[in-house]
Amino acid sequence: MFAYYLDMAIRSLRRNKVLTGLMVLAIAMGIGASMTTLTVLHVLSGDPLPGRSASLYYPQIDPRDMADYGPTVEPPDQVSWIDGMYLLNARRATRQALMTGGMVPLQPAQSSIYPFHAMALYTSADFFPMFDVPFQYGNAWGSAEDDSKARVVVISAKLNDKLFGGQNSVGKTLRLQETAFRIIGVLGAWHPQPHFYQIYMGSYADDEDVFLPLSTSRDLRMDHAGNTDCWGNGGGDNNTLEHAPCVWLQFWVQLDTPQQATAYKDFLLHYSQEQHTAGRFLRPPNVRLRNVMQWLDYQQVVPSDTRLQVWLALGFLVVCLVNTVGLMLSKFMRRAGELGVRRALGASQRALFGQLLMESGVVGVVGGTLGLVLALFGLWLVRQQPTDYARLAHMDARMLLATFALAVCASLLAGLLPAWRACRITPALQLKAN
Repeated sequence: MFAYYLDMAIRSLRRNKVLTGLMVLAIAMGIGASMTTLTVLHVLSGDPLPGRSASLYYPQIDPRDMADYGPTVEPPDQVSWIDGMYLLNARRATRQALMTGGMVPLQPAQSSIYPFHAMALYTSADFFPMFDVPFQYGNAWGSAEDDSKARVVVISAKLNDKLFGGQNSVGKTLRLQETAFRIIGVLGAWHPQPHFYQIYMGSYADDEDVFLPLSTSRDLRMDHAGNTDCWGNGGGDNNTLEHAPCVWLQFWVQLDTPQQATAYKDFLLHYSQEQHTAGRFLRPPNVRLRNVMQWLDYQQVVPSDTRLQVWLALGFLVVCLVNTVGLMLSKFMRRAGELGVRRALGASQRALFGQLLMESGVVGVVGGTLGLVLALFGLWLVRQQPTDYARLAHMDARMLLATFALAVCASLLAGLLPAWRACRITPALQLKAN
């Protein structure tokens, strides 16, 4: 029966190629615009660590003075050195990592490669197991290296390819800021987007090339990049950040159960109350504990204009569907005589309705194919834009299937009213009019 309906639908669509082409074009334009914007939104709002993000949390406390920060006072987005080190060493979570980003001068051993600045992450040992970072060669450092301020470094696969041709470079020396570091690990494929754990270098920034202990970076007074928010008489001098009233570090914890998350928030409240009682925190306890997706939502990582573009594109799709409804209604009503003859010969309303809907479905499949081409072209245009997320605008298998599903559903929806109207006319009236 399906093959019969399909054959009849194709024959009918071929009779009026211009009208069929207009319907296909209307569907394709609406699908192309919608899937371009939906794909961009899908990429930007995706889970950077599927399966793990629900157990990773970003604690916030408020050590600032009583200056006016607005009617709804949120805690700072970062922590100070004193608070960060206390929370890190308290070890109240399954894992915890303190970090900040920077750009370090790198002096390659090869004379053929000029010195350059590499994007770095200064962090603590739990960073790698907490975020499930894969390794191609070697491994990460441990807490002993953190405590001893060891000159060890983990590099990205990209940097390993550039400096060592992709070979195992574990044990070799890398000079950073005129200091020799021993390479102990090379990362595998790990590209979480957005850059949730360190958004101050850019939400969709390039991945870091070097990772080294935070304690080592402070011992060598390596510059850090990102926001430094100070209050009172505080200053942003890189040499005095450990003692200045400034927040400039990011802190993440792993809490595997809701009970652990509740207990950790109580710990933050208790710590804040202690500091407030001691006179170090001037504000009453003010804490937050957000998981990865809540943190990204709070930071409004997805650009607001992206959501607006989605709604505009969906509105354009509705306009295209309304035009398609009109074209289908015109096409189906022109065939009133043919449909009347078939009804008089014994064809049921259900059979005619199924054939007409099959025509709508075929229009949807063809329109979806053309719409996919338009969407791919639209994504190519997005990748030419000077934004940090433009390079991520690629369609995956899920969005590819969604393109055809949306096209077919939209065309079937557009064909419901015309098909129902065409099948409701009395056969005798159709034959008499014919």
